[in-house]
Amino acid sequence: MATFDVIVIGGGPAGYVCAIRAAQLGLATAVVEKDKLGGVCVNIGCIPTKALLHSAYAVNLITHDAKALGIEVSGVKADYGVAMKRSRQVAEQNSKGAEFLMKKNKITVLRGTGILQPGKKVKVGPDIHEAKKAVVIATGSRVKGIPQIGLEINKTTVISSDEALFLEKAPASIAIIGAGAVGSEFADIFNAFGSKVTLIEALPRILPIEDAEASDVIAKSYRKRGMTVLAGAKVLKAAVGAAEVTLDVESGGKTEKVTAEKVLMAAGRAVNTEEMGFKESGVQLTDRGFVKVNLATLETTAPGVYCIGDVAGPPMLAHKGSREGVFVAELIAGHKPHAIKYDNVPSVTYCHPEVASIGLTEEQCKEKKLDYQVGKFPLTANGRARASLETDGFVKVIRDKKYGEILGAHIVASHASEMIHELVVARENEYTVEEVDLAIHAHPTLSEAIAEACLDSMGRVLHT
Repeated sequence: MATFDVIVIGGGPAGYVCAIRAAQLGLATAVVEKDKLGGVCVNIGCIPTKALLHSAYAVNLITHDAKALGIEVSGVKADYGVAMKRSRQVAEQNSKGAEFLMKKNKITVLRGTGILQPGKKVKVGPDIHEAKKAVVIATGSRVKGIPQIGLEINKTTVISSDEALFLEKAPASIAIIGAGAVGSEFADIFNAFGSKVTLIEALPRILPIEDAEASDVIAKSYRKRGMTVLAGAKVLKAAVGAAEVTLDVESGGKTEKVTAEKVLMAAGRAVNTEEMGFKESGVQLTDRGFVKVNLATLETTAPGVYCIGDVAGPPMLAHKGSREGVFVAELIAGHKPHAIKYDNVPSVTYCHPEVASIGLTEEQCKEKKLDYQVGKFPLTANGRARASLETDGFVKVIRDKKYGEILGAHIVASHASEMIHELVVARENEYTVEEVDLAIHAHPTLSEAIAEACLDSMGRVLHT
């Protein structure tokens, strides 16, 4: 039995960041991890998918845009297996980076499954370790199937994103169930590598949490690239064979059969709370299955036990979990950390073009009956976008009509994931659209579209 100040259960982006910050603050810290450090994000999520998306971007650039850019190419072959192996190298490098950070910060890594015990104790294998100050739950989430219609993940014809990241070649055809960020990103990837893609979403549009105009741009782009996009579609049943799967899909008032070599399940995630000693240790769950926490402190119903990341509730994003990890570490160390503004956590889908957003959508503003003004600037009017042959998309800023507060912002652009942070900083510091406009934006840049959208919300747009 070893004693630490803090024990973190889970070495993903929430857990390992929490451990680093705790160690920086002088707390003796341990992380319990049964697999590779970095969690889902580093090993079978964010990082390898972004490597594959970059490969997909390069394929599309060469096959569709090279001639217009003055480059003659022939005999181009896209090999998913090679791209996959590179993505694994990138993931491995990041995981080793997390291991290095544990050593650098003198954090003890306890290998195995952590089972919470009453009294701020954690069992790992036969050993029970004690935390003098706190235990932090950061057990993350996993993919799930739809067993009620016969779609259990069998890892051959019915796969999750986990298996998709290890395929040696792109399937001839693939049906993707769920058109949120994960489903839409894999649709982009497999389409680039030659798969016939059918993207199926139960809600009325793909990327359903994004602004409707952003979703429409991506749907049109995908259809233009030859993908079948079925929104407002319900999978009624599935016939799973050894070599293919046939789905009965109800869409637009009619039922059709969709047959594919593989079905990728991308419709949500389940949090890891089972058989971890939570109930026995006094940790309660919410009706939705997340760990119940005090939102002001992230402490659970068990004193001295905190919870961060996916398992603590939405949004289920790596950067949200990391910020919670820093917050909890500072709280445990006796500091008074700045409160997390959950309405200012950026959302990004890394398809091409990318989609990034912050704050309220226009639909939500209408539901709340807010008095707002929309400013929008199309990338077709942006010099840098024209120069790069990347004019699909726009910047949309929603401001409070009276005070100029930025209620929400939505970007569809080739580098939307990088552009959105100007507006994240603006909202965090309560800048108005007028104050964003005061910052001189370099020319030519995609970010000029942000300034122009702010101007448009005030009726002063210059370049459209």
